[in-house]
Amino acid sequence: MTRSRLTRLLECRRLLPLVAAVLFVLALRVPVWRITLTAPQYVDALVVELYAHPRIGGDWQEVRGLNKYVGFYYPDPVYAEPNYEPHEKAIDVPEWVLGPVVFLGMGAASAVVSLLPSRRISRGLSALFASSIAIFGAMGAIIQYRLYQAGHSLDPDAPLNGVDGFTPPLLGSYEVANISGTAWFGPGGYMLVGAVALLGVAVVFRDSTATVGDLPGLLRNGWERGRNRIRRRDSDDGSRQRTRDDGSDPAVETTDESTTVGEPADEPTPTGEPTDEPTVSDRSRPSPEGDPR
Repeated sequence: MTRSRLTRLLECRRLLPLVAAVLFVLALRVPVWRITLTAPQYVDALVVELYAHPRIGGDWQEVRGLNKYVGFYYPDPVYAEPNYEPHEKAIDVPEWVLGPVVFLGMGAASAVVSLLPSRRISRGLSALFASSIAIFGAMGAIIQYRLYQAGHSLDPDAPLNGVDGFTPPLLGSYEVANISGTAWFGPGGYMLVGAVALLGVAVVFRDSTATVGDLPGLLRNGWERGRNRIRRRDSDDGSRQRTRDDGSDPAVETTDESTTVGEPADEPTPTGEPTDEPTVSDRSRPSPEGDPR
């Protein structure tokens, strides 16, 4: 019988984008970026957590007290009310409010692509993966530019004078005066990376109907052999569907399901062992006189 809708939904090229869609949405609820700061006046490290929407969590109040000494202020999202009061000299970051639009949009696009017809899903997955790389790569570049802008727009009236402009990295470590910082992914950042990675794996399977249940077999038996087996299964499904369309008896099966692609056929008779079957030379040799053959 033809494959059910549930089985089709379990195909890697469909299930992985659905999981990616969930990760994109969940990433909005947790910090996507985390900065850890250490300073001599603090025994424990301070942590600032930033979300994909205008919100800052963690020890942001203590860190704001450190930042004011060098004239580095939290950005102003302009079009939204954040959970902190932006400084009047803070740089404007209006694109921060677009974070939820991007994450929700990528989640919706991933869900839609997973439901595309088989003839269109390959192209849809390729476009979705390329778009995710381009969009999040552009977001990373914009954030890095804003960090450069903030680090080179220090308040000249700050209590600690003589601090040179600096560029905090999007990912990595840096030092300003006696403050050391490290920026890295938060939980939402790992979800984002995982979602894009899942889309990349789905692209690999874009022309295959392999399900998550087939993955162990693909890893165990080898990629090519597993793909051949999946193609053969799809061919059998197509043949049965055509048989039904022609009005033939669907119970009649013409394919031997017991033979798998890549497995050897029946073992040949070893050389030198006797066999009951006459050879071609035996049949063609004239019988001796008196031989009842």
